[in-house]
Amino acid sequence: MSKAKAKAKQLKGKLKESAGSAMDDKRMQAEGRAEEMGGKAEEMMSKTEDKAKKAKGRL
Repeated sequence: MSKAKAKAKQLKGKLKESAGSAMDDKRMQAEGRAEEMGGKAEEMMSKTEDKAKKAKGRL
């Protein structure tokens, strides 16, 4: 997944969490937090892949 898609997933999760908070919906808040964390994990994987490609290019 690209960094842009991962950031979009984080934003979507943050919005969902905020909406859940506004509606006092604990389940929606939890789903939003989970989605945001998934986006952060995907962003970290993308960064790691980029670093690995750069390192491979140096060999």
